[in-house]
This record gives sequence, structure tokens and C-alpha cells, in this order.
Amino acid sequence: MSRFVQLHLLVSYPPSNLNREDNGRPKTAIIGDANRLRISSQSLKRAWRTSDEFIKHLPGSKDELIGKRTKKIGLEWIHAGLVDNGVDDEVARKWSRDLIRAYGAPEGDKDDGSDKALLSGQLVHISPAEQEKLIAFIKDVALYLKQGVKNDVVEAAEKAILARDKASDKKKANATLARTLADILLVKADTAVDIALFGRMLASVPSYGFDAAVQVAHAITIHKVAVEDDYFSAVDDLNRGEEDVGAAHIGEAGFGAGVFYLYLCINRELLLENLGGDTALTAKTLEALVHAATKVSPTGKQNSFASRAYAAYALAEKGDQQPRSLAQAFLKPVTGGDMLNRAIGEMKKRYENFDKVYGACADSRNQFNVETGEGSVDDLVQFVTA
Repeated sequence: MSRFVQLHLLVSYPPSNLNREDNGRPKTAIIGDANRLRISSQSLKRAWRTSDEFIKHLPGSKDELIGKRTKKIGLEWIHAGLVDNGVDDEVARKWSRDLIRAYGAPEGDKDDGSDKALLSGQLVHISPAEQEKLIAFIKDVALYLKQGVKNDVVEAAEKAILARDKASDKKKANATLARTLADILLVKADTAVDIALFGRMLASVPSYGFDAAVQVAHAITIHKVAVEDDYFSAVDDLNRGEEDVGAAHIGEAGFGAGVFYLYLCINRELLLENLGGDTALTAKTLEALVHAATKVSPTGKQNSFASRAYAAYALAEKGDQQPRSLAQAFLKPVTGGDMLNRAIGEMKKRYENFDKVYGACADSRNQFNVETGEGSVDDLVQFVTA
């Protein structure tokens, strides 16, 4: 099996605002001394992993294979689970703030009685298997708190909490508590497919993190772009125009349009490892990723612009060679009316020149081109998964 698969995609978006800065305007980057539109890798990955297109190609349901990324474990799963099982609210809050240390420190230093006090300080990506372990554990904790019946796992957790409470060095003791609870509640192998693909970082218990099997670049336009402004107004349907015939609302929104280059690097060996050596699931996960990456657009401002797009061109490369992006092909902005074909030509020229200078940078390649009707996404999937 070739270790690396590299995907190079060209996607043409009409007027859109898929990924916004804090001021509401599209994200940009200066590349080759030219302003480009940009879509962050975070925006792309979330759109893919939460899409129906991704899920429908997997060999199971969303609840079985897809993780949940949240800060609300202590609030929604631990505290609510304990209270639902008859535990007093105050006691449930104390256990909740202690147990979430398996995933990260609580957001605040003290419990002020608010929901926010039961949140973890970082977003945590939890697999379905880990969610099931937590739910079962919470039932065991509730049984102990109500009836005094505790098993070895609950006893280990309680001992770790009591040891922390008695310790003089709270920082060190909390770190020990986090490791003990992580050993009870987290898993180191056979994780959710989205965690296997895009990784997980847990600062308090790094041994339970997962290295990402897929690296995703920020998508950039192959040409220079000026962000434009959409001046819009809205009319009040009940305004009969007897006194005021003006708009009821006036607003302004930024947008841009362009052909984007998107690069993904997939480590198939690491993906297989993250999925516990399950070759069939690894193949289906790769299939789901290819379909999502070529068909699914970020969700930003879709109701305003309906800027959904499929990849117009895709190039896949396989091999054990050191991966490299082809973004260098677009340092000089592409110009002219036949922009897409020019971009494909620049990409081909770039990978051929890389091969000449460095030796073959891939063992094999596969592509489809919507402009010419050559190739297919099914052929690309077969190539990537074979």
C-alpha cells in the first residue's frame, strides 16, 4: 500500500462568503503579491465531516462512527446524566467539575453556580465509544452516590479525587487526576473516523491524542481577487406606502468569487492505525473523504448566495515519496477567460517539472476533468482506496 495520497482540487465558486473574518468579510491572503480569497482548513474539515455526503459513504450510522466536538461534556453528559439518575444537583456539580478533567480543565477556577462553570476549557472531540463509556460510568457513579454501591472503576476515580483534594500541590495533583480519569474514560485506538482523519489534541492527557492522518491546506484562489460589497435592502410587506415608501432594512455584506486550489495530503498508513487496523473501514473512510472533498462546500452564507460547487478538476497522486503541494503553480496569478484550463495546465507543468528536478514525486496519478468530461469521481475513489 502506498503510504501517501495527495489530492489537488480546483473548485469554481460564484459570488460567495464561505468563510468570514471577524468583520464579516471573506477571508483573504496575499500570495505572489496579489490578494486572494481564502477558505480555512478548519472551515473545510467541519463542512466535510458533518455533511450527509460524507456520512452516507460510511458503513454505519453517524452515531456509530462520527465523533462529537464540544465543550459541554460536563454540562450535557456528566451533570445531566447524574441528575437524571437521581443525584443531588450540588453533588452532581462537584463530580462533574472533577470528571471533566479527563478531557481538560474546567473553564473557570471555581463553581459559581452557572452552566458555564461546567464547561471544559477546550473543545474536545469524543468518539462514540468514549461517549458510551462515559454514559455507563455515570450510571455507576450515580448508583454509588445514591446507594453506596461502587465497583473498582468508581473506587479508583474517587480515590484519585480524594488524593487531589488532600494534596498541597493542586496543579500536580490535578494532572495526576486527569491521567487517572483518562485511563477510565478515553481510548487510544479504534477511534471515530473523523478523529482518525483530522486528529485530536488533549493538552492534559496528550497520550490520548491522535495525530491527523489528513493534512488540509487553506484553499486559495488561483487568481487575484477584489472583495466586493453587496448593498442590499429589504421591504416591509405590510408597508402600504401611504407615508413611507422606503426600505425597512438596509445592509451591506462582503463577497467574492473565484477558482480555488485545494490541497490534501493523506497518510493512509496512519489512518489505518488510527482505525485499529480495520482495512475495510479505512477504505470506506477514504471513499467518504473523496466524495465530501469534491462535492461539499463550506456552509457560510449559503442561504444568501447558494454558492454550492463541485470540484471542476481533481488530481490524485500515490506513492511513498515526500509530499508537496502544487500551490507554487499559482504564485503568478492566472489570468484570462479560459482560467480553469490555464490552471490545469499550470498544475501539470509544475508536477512534471518537480519530477524532472527531484525524480518521480508519485508512483501513479489519476484525474478527472469536468471541462472535458474525462475521468470520474468513482475512478478517483477506486484509485485512492486501491
